[in-house]
Amino acid sequence: MPFTDAKWHYIMSFMTNLLTVDKAGRVVLPKPVRDELQLSPGDSLELESSEDQIVLRPVRGNGPLRKKRGVWVFRTGQPLSLERVNETIAEVRRERDRDNLRGHDVRQRDAVQSKRGKNR
Repeated sequence: MPFTDAKWHYIMSFMTNLLTVDKAGRVVLPKPVRDELQLSPGDSLELESSEDQIVLRPVRGNGPLRKKRGVWVFRTGQPLSLERVNETIAEVRRERDRDNLRGHDVRQRDAVQSKRGKNR
């Protein structure tokens, strides 16, 4: 039976695994759990223990930048307008075209100079 946690806004079904503690006291979280919780090397976990239970929770910063499916995503809490999205796409394309043309101009200049050198 899945559960939801309003704090993290995800749905995850319960999973039971047998984990082994190594000599240094470490355990390895199964990959499906790491993927579901978007855990990466270096992430922090909060540990809560009581009686015979241990609960681990990801520590999420309050920052709006998170990695999602391998891409850094900036969250503002507000949806972007279509106009803002289109403006951003146009700006990125202009920057890319300017950079590509700058590289093209250099290659073209080098090709012209190379031809001149051969003709002399």
